[in-house]
Amino acid sequence: MLKIAMVMDPIETIKPHKDSSFAMLLAAQKRGYENHYITPDQLYISKGLAQANSQLITVKDQRQDWFSLTKSQDVSLHDFDLIFMRKDPPFDIEYIMDTYVLEHASSQRTHIINKPQALRDANEKFFTESFPEFTPDNIISRNIDILKSYIQEMNEVIVKPMDGMGGNSIFKTSAKDKNLSVILETVTQNGTKTTMIQKYIPDITQGDKRILLINGKAVPFALARIPSASDFRGNLAKGGTGQGVALSKNDWRIAEMVGPKLKEMGIVFAGIDVIGDYLTEVNVTSPTCIRELDDIYDLDIAGDLFDCIEQDIL
Repeated sequence: MLKIAMVMDPIETIKPHKDSSFAMLLAAQKRGYENHYITPDQLYISKGLAQANSQLITVKDQRQDWFSLTKSQDVSLHDFDLIFMRKDPPFDIEYIMDTYVLEHASSQRTHIINKPQALRDANEKFFTESFPEFTPDNIISRNIDILKSYIQEMNEVIVKPMDGMGGNSIFKTSAKDKNLSVILETVTQNGTKTTMIQKYIPDITQGDKRILLINGKAVPFALARIPSASDFRGNLAKGGTGQGVALSKNDWRIAEMVGPKLKEMGIVFAGIDVIGDYLTEVNVTSPTCIRELDDIYDLDIAGDLFDCIEQDIL
């Protein structure tokens, strides 16, 4: 029996019918694994030993009373077979500290998914620069004058903070927007915070496709997140609606280019975002959409993930 730990945000705050970490817990429980639940603030290191305050967890696939926990206990992270790092962004200094603790726990027995070093190296916005042939025109800087000069060339753009998620603090603007200066001042925090400017892709009206990758291989269906009539963002958290779609030839091309690189880095589970012909983000911290795709296509993506882990990683 495998002993696993799920490091995640407080489970009482999730929506179980949409949460991918919850899908993984359900799949692990079905296989008879011993499941532990750890919030990031319960990770610590003492005398060279990575430890945590952990609770055994039992889950139920329902929208009310979806979990129960035992009394907490101190455990050594080295005792786990698998530890999933599934904390949501922001990717701040505390997140980095958590990856240091988890990296200290890595051993021949204990596998961290995703690999802590890879989580630090593959910033979800910046990592698209590794695949320029698939990336829309963009600029990454915290210098407002540099950002403005590129916006003059690109005209309609999307402004993104580098450490966010769920569409938070993302703006659509243009070279002629009288609010451009205040938008850049806000997102860069007056030139102190690195920001991405990405050329606006009109194909967003057809959906921002989330493609899930397991150990470098794509699930053959994506969730196209389509913006509402009142917003340009497709994020489900911002009112977008999800529609299942089969991967296009171009989606496969992108996945087949990105997937092997992620696998090489030790990123076992990832989600790439594709708008039209372009790769816009590579999500490695806590990719979602397992439950939606499972429901639409009668899949078992978390089960496939554990099949892969058991066969190829352990």
